[in-house]
Amino acid sequence: MRITILIILLFSVQNCFSQMSYNNCDSPLELCPNVTVTVNNIGANKTLCGGCEDDFNFCFIPANTIWLTFTTNDLGGDIQISFLNPAFENQPGQGTSYNANLIEAAIPCNSASYTLIGNCIAGATGGQTINATGLAPNSTYYIALSGDQSGTGITIPAEFNMDVSIAGTAVDRPVPYMNLGTSAIVCAGEITTIMAERFNCPDSGAFRWFVNGNLIGVTNPDSMFFTSALQDGDVIHVETSCFASCPVTLTQTLPPVTVVTVLADAGDDVIISEGEVTQLQGAAGLNSTVLWTPSYALSDPTIRFPIANPGETTTYTLTVTDTISGCTATDYVTVTVNKGLFIPNTFSPNNDGENDTWEILGIETYPDCLVNIYNRWGQLVFQSTGYNKEKAWNGEGKAGKVNEGVYFYEIQLRDPEKQIVKGSITLIR
Repeated sequence: MRITILIILLFSVQNCFSQMSYNNCDSPLELCPNVTVTVNNIGANKTLCGGCEDDFNFCFIPANTIWLTFTTNDLGGDIQISFLNPAFENQPGQGTSYNANLIEAAIPCNSASYTLIGNCIAGATGGQTINATGLAPNSTYYIALSGDQSGTGITIPAEFNMDVSIAGTAVDRPVPYMNLGTSAIVCAGEITTIMAERFNCPDSGAFRWFVNGNLIGVTNPDSMFFTSALQDGDVIHVETSCFASCPVTLTQTLPPVTVVTVLADAGDDVIISEGEVTQLQGAAGLNSTVLWTPSYALSDPTIRFPIANPGETTTYTLTVTDTISGCTATDYVTVTVNKGLFIPNTFSPNNDGENDTWEILGIETYPDCLVNIYNRWGQLVFQSTGYNKEKAWNGEGKAGKVNEGVYFYEIQLRDPEKQIVKGSITLIR
């Protein structure tokens, strides 16, 4: 006898803990349109849990009740709730049919406020459907699904597993989708902008951006993501969600990224005497166009090897455009015109080992010179008495690095014949 009692207790405890939370009216299982879910009422018992407000008598006496719910859309309308593939427990004296009804609750989980909606299902053993028409928009309804215990010799309410789905105009909603507005071709060294656009997606969540399966950023609510770290073959993937009730996850994946590197080489810097010419030695990849700027004193700025005849020292920019991808690259070459004292009109203090300081050729012959450099507002940013490679301006002022732009120099040579030299210099970072 002790052994038998112990087995019964263990069975009851196991069923109690195995039952899902939708055993309670105050925590029903939400049904989503056109999605089939599997439910069970095994171990459900209205007398052993709070909130199991199944004290009603619409078409049947409820027992072992579980609760389902759904919310109608902005329009409301008709509904069909399908109960399919019921599979019953098979204990001696146990029922093998189920009951179901659709309830409107003015006060949730208060049986005194219930109103029956649509048809009842009572004593069903196979698939059945509840149909209801004219449901109100943006309203919550409940489904009570119970085990039947009617019939001769039946002492235990039926327990079952079954599939449930819901459809109809009352819960239909537009199908959400997303597009990624970007190309799988990326220009090396440039910032890539990836833009996602959602449609039919109310109550949307944040965008989650992945590269090769690794989360690299979250944007909310901005639908644009920027990156300059893409490598050839990277796969970009984005996820977002729609609907607060019955959320839907949208995903979109781009084909593997192709990174295009454009060749642009303007050649080595050249020093010529005043009145001489030189031929620029540009290099570019296949399927490319070239453009030299500034174009003055060039035989043709659209060819790779133009003849240059500048009257003063000039830095030429070579821009190469790949005609297939549209990607571009640039490089620079300086043609120095030696007039005895050569003052460059540009330099690039970017620590690449080339043209990092503003060197003035021939300035060493004026050891007492005074060099002043001003910004466009006339503020002094650099000053040196005597000027050589060691003292050459490196693009820093009193407060640190200065910005790109045009600056103005004044060189007092302190020579009886050549007192002051003035001009402008362009700083490129």
